[in-house]
Amino acid sequence: MNRAVFLDRDGVINYDDHYVYKIEDIRFIEGIFELLIYLQNKGYLLIIITNQAGIGRGYYTEQEFKTLTNWMLGKFKQQGIHLQKVYYCPYHPNCGIGQYKRDSFYRKPNPGMILLAKREWDIDLSKSLLIGDKETDIEAGINAGIPLNILFRPGVMDGHTKADLVINDLNQIIASGILEYQK
Repeated sequence: MNRAVFLDRDGVINYDDHYVYKIEDIRFIEGIFELLIYLQNKGYLLIIITNQAGIGRGYYTEQEFKTLTNWMLGKFKQQGIHLQKVYYCPYHPNCGIGQYKRDSFYRKPNPGMILLAKREWDIDLSKSLLIGDKETDIEAGINAGIPLNILFRPGVMDGHTKADLVINDLNQIIASGILEYQK
């Protein structure tokens, strides 16, 4: 079985600039390339799980999301980083439009995207971790049975969280040595 790192997109991979869907608007978080190379070298599969309610709200289309995603994956590939897959949930139970207005087992904090990836990639969740920037990310990890859920909050180190670790810089994951305990 494989072990994986589940990463939220907006707020962990790139700055959460309110419904990012255009290539010219994406700004990568400082340290994300180094972190992903480090995790990849440690033997983790790299998987993005992202709520994309902007699709459901009609702000952009699934095709626009996929165009940005393919561009982003190309940028990672240029750095020698291989992301296994990007899972996304376009639905919103209250603000979705038409077919997108519904609750979904795949929308975080539900664990659907993680459990789907587990099946598709033969992942041992007990040896995996999650990095997110919102409490719903952390809850999805907990709901899926992931033992190490890391909350990334640049500039904010207080507040209630269910996370196992709170960081304000992605380099803290490497510097902390916490992954040395994950075997």
